[in-house]
Formats: sequence, structure tokens, C-alpha cells
Amino acid sequence: MNNIFREYDIRGIYPSELNEQVVKKIGYFFALEVQKKVKSVEYISIGYDARIHSEILKKWLSSGINKAGIRVLDMGLVATPVNYFSNYVENNGKKVSASIMITGSHNPPEYNGFKITLDKNPFFGEDIYAMGKDILRSNMEIEDDERTLYINTKDAYINYMIKQFKHLNFGNKKFIFDCGNGAAGTVLRSILDGIGLNYKIMYEEPDGTFPNHHPNPSEIETLIDIQKELDTKQYDLGFAYDGDADRIAVLSKKYNFKGDVLALFFSRFIENPIVIGEVKCSQIMYDTINTYGKAIMYKTGHSNLKVKIKETNASFAAEVSGHIFFNDKYFGYDDAIYSTLRALELLYNGFDYDSEYEKLPNLFSTDEINVDTTDEKKFQIIKELKEKLTKPLHEFPIIKEIITIDGVRVVFENGWGLVRASNTTPKLVTRFEACDESTALLYQKKLMELING
Repeated sequence: MNNIFREYDIRGIYPSELNEQVVKKIGYFFALEVQKKVKSVEYISIGYDARIHSEILKKWLSSGINKAGIRVLDMGLVATPVNYFSNYVENNGKKVSASIMITGSHNPPEYNGFKITLDKNPFFGEDIYAMGKDILRSNMEIEDDERTLYINTKDAYINYMIKQFKHLNFGNKKFIFDCGNGAAGTVLRSILDGIGLNYKIMYEEPDGTFPNHHPNPSEIETLIDIQKELDTKQYDLGFAYDGDADRIAVLSKKYNFKGDVLALFFSRFIENPIVIGEVKCSQIMYDTINTYGKAIMYKTGHSNLKVKIKETNASFAAEVSGHIFFNDKYFGYDDAIYSTLRALELLYNGFDYDSEYEKLPNLFSTDEINVDTTDEKKFQIIKELKEKLTKPLHEFPIIKEIITIDGVRVVFENGWGLVRASNTTPKLVTRFEACDESTALLYQKKLMELING
């Protein structure tokens, strides 16, 4: 059960791990944390995604929060950024002290979890681990008390987006969107209609069984359907979302623009940008942005990056996987719908995605490559790899630098390789980049040999 309390959030399998008493106690003990850290506690807001067990988790969570004496504001089925948005606006005249989003994000359908915000800051890391210990030690039984107050944060969010981007007038241009039967479908059509765009939406209806494809835009196979639509040449850009709409893929007829490439593009339209990237981001992104702004490398993970944005007052942060956190003109959290509109704004301002992409240095980058292991072994493997890199074999490629912000990013003469432990799954996450494919694959081979040796 310890494994459900993770670095960025709480995540596990329903109902074997996320069972009734555990979820009730998560609500109760988190409410106690809110009472400790917020001077005048008002409400905790809850939203949930399309997974078939999300609503029952909401009822259990509400019972625990009510037990601690805090009222629950229920926004129903929404995208994760709508839940985050509730922390920054009045919700039917009510201000929230904390929020919980019930979502399994891009995990398989049997998973679910909680992304938590306390006083506009992510609740994560040591706070989650400490709360987890309290929960697992507790023998208390919490009775049912599912009382909530409904709030319509979704419409406030929709109206905000329309107001911010009403100027986008594309004439005959047309766009394609793939909601993947996730929560993006709860807001996207209303926003696009309000702005007046010409569009088609695929798989709009939220369905937690994900009948058409898994909602993970990082995986090429989940983009096959939208790419077929783009191949018809009817559309100027395409957008795809993960299950809870905090992660985006942007596609043209020719290219899939990863999060680090999007970060580079966005940065060009911000004066003196400060951009935070994670350890998987391309060196091109860091080197290019540093010629006209400042690029900072930091840990992977939505909670880590939100904290770093506040610490540095960065313009935005980005992950390769498509989390984009705009602090420029926005609130500093990852929002795939808002990122969509900023991406469309670039096009509106005359930005040519394909030609600008083709101007970038010609490096080869692998996709994110996951290596199965266990939650118990993954951090030990990273520790052992660091030790081995201090005395690599003589035929090992020349090492210029070892970066240990998050896992191990080994900088070689003509590229780099990354190995890090996933904080959400029992896997190692790897990525490799070099001047050409054969060199990148050599770096991959040599690092994997070191791990397996």
C-alpha cells in the first residue's frame, strides 16, 4: 500500500489499493493538513475524470473531508485544469483553500488517483509520504457522509478561455482535435464555438473504458487516428489530449511537435523568457533559448515544475510528454486546453510550424523508452548506475558531464543519454539524443549494458 503514495500525487489500482477506508482516510488526513496550513479554511473543491470508479472515489473522499469538518465543493466531471482553476477564482461566490482532482491520467483503466493542491501550491513529495504513513497507521473507521455543494467552475473556465482568445480569427483554416474519450471533451467544444473556430472533434464523449484508444498522446499508436485525419489535408493543425487534459500533443501534416520543441517555439514570443525544462528535454531547446533568454533544467514531474516556476518566476515550464505550464499570462499549472489556444495563437501571428521546425539543428532523438522493473528496484538501479559511471569500462564513450538533478543524464561528446526512475510507474525512463541515429543508439546500448552488467 505504500506504493500508492508517490512523489507527485497518489495513484493506485481500484479497488484493491484505492479501497473505501483508504480513500476516506486520504480525505480525512488531507483535510487535517489543510487546517494546519491555511489560516482561515473555507472549502476543499473536488473534480473527477471519466473513469468508471471516479465518482465513487469522490463520495468516499468527501466522507473523509466532512469527518474533519471542512465543506466539500463538487464540480463534477471536469478536466484537471478546471479543478486547478478553482483555486484562483470564486466558485459560485465561494473561495477554496485546497483542491483534489480524482484522475488516473494516462494510466490503464483500472488505475485512479488524486492530484492535490493546497493554498495554490502542489501537495506532494514528503508531505504525501508523511500523510501516507499516518493513513496506514490509522485504524479509524469513517462513516458515510457524502454531502457536497455543487459549483459550476466549468462554465467559469470556459468563459475565461473565450475572453482571452476571442481574437483568434482563422477564416477558412480548420483544425482537428482528439479528446481520446477523456475529460477534454467536457469543455473543448464550448470554447471552440465561443471563439468561432472551424473544427472537428474526435472521440469527444468522456468514457472511462476508453473504447477507441488509450488516452496517452506520448505514444505514437494513440495518434494513428488523428494522423489519418491530418493526412487528408483538410486540417491545418491537430491536437490530442491525455485522459485528464493536462497534457497535449500538437501535430501538423508532417510532424509531431514534442513538448520541448513547443517550449522553444513559445519562448520566441515572450520577451526575455525564463523557461524551465525537465531532464528529458532536447539540448537544442536549452542551447537555443539561452541565446535570447534563460533555460533551466530541473526534475520531471508536474509538482516539481510548479514549485520551480514560483521559485524562479519563470515564464513557463515544459515536459517532453506535453505538460506545458504557462506562468506568462496564466496561473503556472499544466493545462492542455490553454496550451492549445496558445499554440493556435502562434499560428494566428504568422508562425509556420513546419518551416520553423525544419530550421532546427538536425539531431536524432529517441522517443521516451520505458524499461520494466519494480517500485522496489528502480531507485536502487539508479544508485548503482551512478556508482558504475565513476569508473566506466575503457571502451565506454567519453563522458563530458554527469547531471544528477533527476536520475542520471550523461553528457557525451556528441549527445546525451538519460536514465531515471519513474515516480508514477514501476519503470525506468530513458531517452537518448545525438548528432545521428547510430551515435544515439550507441549511447543507449552502452548505458543499458552498464545497467544490466
